[in-house]
Amino acid sequence: MTNLFSKVITHIKFLFQDFQVKRFLAIALVGFLVLTTSLNSSIDSGRSSDAVTRRLDKVLHQDDADRPKTTGEWNREARQTEDAPGERAKRIAKESGEAVKQFGSVYPDTAKRSAEDLQDNNR
Repeated sequence: MTNLFSKVITHIKFLFQDFQVKRFLAIALVGFLVLTTSLNSSIDSGRSSDAVTRRLDKVLHQDDADRPKTTGEWNREARQTEDAPGERAKRIAKESGEAVKQFGSVYPDTAKRSAEDLQDNNR
């Protein structure tokens, strides 16, 4: 019985040592990759993130619609009308109408191009 316990403990120690070696090799490989990979691109992108944000805002707000386009704008508007459910419902209805109108202006062109592409693919 003692022999069985010592064999089990020896086997567990062997597995544990093998696991530690694998873990060390994995950590060493990740460290090597991190140290040898150029970090300049991520540093530069962090510096230019403001320019990218401004450019995205410009693209998002290029149409004439008054409705919010970003999550932050939606949340800001929700906080402004938090205590006035009637006003909030009016704004939601108005913004939904604008969204449908905007979609309606884009849909015919998209449908036409899709139909033409579908006809081209069927030939």
